[in-house]
Amino acid sequence: MQRILTAAIAASVLAGPVAAQNTDISGPLVLYTSQPNEDAQRTVDAFTAAYPNVEVTWIRDGTTQVMARLEAEYAAGAPQADVLLIADMVTMEGLEAQDRLMAYPGADVSAYDPALMDPEHHYFSTKLITTGIIYNTNAPFVPESWADLLRPEAQGQIAMPSPLTSGAATIHMVSLTAHPDLGWDYYQGLADQGTNPQGGNGGVYRAVAGGEQMYGMVVDFLPIREIPNGAPVGFVFPAEGVSAVTEPVAILSTAQNVPAAQAFVDFLISEEGQQLAADMGYLPARPGVTPPEGFPALEDIRMLDFDPAAALESATDDRMRFVEIFGG
Repeated sequence: MQRILTAAIAASVLAGPVAAQNTDISGPLVLYTSQPNEDAQRTVDAFTAAYPNVEVTWIRDGTTQVMARLEAEYAAGAPQADVLLIADMVTMEGLEAQDRLMAYPGADVSAYDPALMDPEHHYFSTKLITTGIIYNTNAPFVPESWADLLRPEAQGQIAMPSPLTSGAATIHMVSLTAHPDLGWDYYQGLADQGTNPQGGNGGVYRAVAGGEQMYGMVVDFLPIREIPNGAPVGFVFPAEGVSAVTEPVAILSTAQNVPAAQAFVDFLISEEGQQLAADMGYLPARPGVTPPEGFPALEDIRMLDFDPAAALESATDDRMRFVEIFGG
């Protein structure tokens, strides 16, 4: 009930003077998103409170399924979406390479780290979902770095998602293997530790929280949200840095309602939109926005280097090398 009341209050605030300034933007807008259903609904509700004359239709599925739907629509010559809000920049790079994204040079990204935004303004990061280390409170030691997972005490006690099924795990693999002190030798070390990557981040969280494994690689919000509820886990932002899925938003080149699509982008990267991300329990991408409880300030988190264009180019080779190390 408290979350419902909070959302209602936020919507009523946004529906005040902000909405009065945005009544000139109108018409139908079709959103394809990989956000969880509740987050997607809150996002749409907040946007339509600010832009009351826009009618949003949204379709939610995993990024892979959203892309499959979009590909089928392109094949039929009838893409339906105006705007995409999906998991990762690599997917957006693929769409950009196919000329399927519309540049929006008017978007105000001046407050953001340039590394989070496409330099040609085809897509815009809306949050940071980082991958760090989860540990069970009964673990023999508290890790401080990625290298700590190679300590003898962690042998056979590590859970990790598979990049063959998880987009966040793919970006994490690319980021770690590009690190000069880690590289592919680090992943070989994890294999030598008896690590068996499988499934997604939810399975990793459950394995560590349930005591089946003592350590894991996992997206930040899963343990951070549950620690205050008594979950027997801790979460570490390792010393070398963390990778991040940035949930970028983009306008399709075939968008039917460009003004509303641009308004949607503007809203998500505005201070109001970034506060909404924080209210939903995610680390906002915009500096200066207070993060949710349990998160450090954005400037206190070291990010691993990541080049989405290079990741797209090396994707097949990277996955083949992963399979060579861990098996299919």
